[in-house]
Amino acid sequence: MNTNIDIGLARYSDWAFTSSVLVLVGALLLLAIELAYSRSRKVESRELVGAARAATSGAGAAVGTDSAAPGVVADRPRRPIDQRIGGAGLALTYLGIGLLLGCIVLRGLATSRVPWGNMYEFINLTCFCGLVAAAVVLRRPQYRTLWVFVLVPVLILLTVSGRWLYTNAAPVMPALQSYWLPIHVSVVSLGSGVFLVAGVASILFLLKMSRFGAPGGDGLFARIVSRLPDAQTLDRIAYRTTIFAFPVFGFGVIFGAIWAEEAWGRYWGWDPKETVSFIAWVIYAAYLHARSTAGWRDRKAAWINIAGFIAMVFNLFFINLVTVGLHSYAGVG
Repeated sequence: MNTNIDIGLARYSDWAFTSSVLVLVGALLLLAIELAYSRSRKVESRELVGAARAATSGAGAAVGTDSAAPGVVADRPRRPIDQRIGGAGLALTYLGIGLLLGCIVLRGLATSRVPWGNMYEFINLTCFCGLVAAAVVLRRPQYRTLWVFVLVPVLILLTVSGRWLYTNAAPVMPALQSYWLPIHVSVVSLGSGVFLVAGVASILFLLKMSRFGAPGGDGLFARIVSRLPDAQTLDRIAYRTTIFAFPVFGFGVIFGAIWAEEAWGRYWGWDPKETVSFIAWVIYAAYLHARSTAGWRDRKAAWINIAGFIAMVFNLFFINLVTVGLHSYAGVG
């Protein structure tokens, strides 16, 4: 494998990473502003619609008809300021996703290898997959408020990645110089990123079903929860994203077992990383089963999905960075 490192491209990759984090922070702030004012805007819109209908009815009664006077054209309302701020936040989100992709691509070009050979690169790839999944799932305007709750864990992961897990661009160690590295790690990253969206959706679903989501709830937190999509929508997002990620992550585990047979002479050795990955996969299988079983839908199934999400986070940090096993030295997913 080529051991030459392009320092210039590696520096550009680091700049793209920093720029991505800053842009996503700006996007989070703008989208949070829209979330904070969306309820008042909806109330104001309902009042304006009611006033317009009353005026139209009055005009129709005056001319003896149900329609407004001919030749009168209503002014097209301008988009509220908070909606425009939210649109700008969404644009910044897409820009941040593009910059993170640039960071990953430049890192690969700088090292002449796939750019997911350590924990820093793996987390960046997982966050990118999660953001792309969110961009697909939350493409409808009424789902835009959910971006706030997706960006928070993503920014936490990116901050941990850049602050404590960063490593200089370098070739991977000989044990990882295999064609299974791009296959296994990319598939696991994709599944993990989509599971992040599913976990966030299930957490918000439980909040929506709790006392905080009850109509007329008091307190700032209750008002924020009331501005989310309805519980059925959140449950549907969690279910559909899990359906997609479950087989993807399963294939990642299978590919890892095949790679383990080539590298260590056995398919399965109950290594901590292997064990927790399998446990997480079983938990998600239990969620999909519970989601289709009467009496286990809604809250019980959502708790199982959150348990799977917790297992994924535990696997990502504790198993990779604390425990001792065959995967500990690599720092990859």
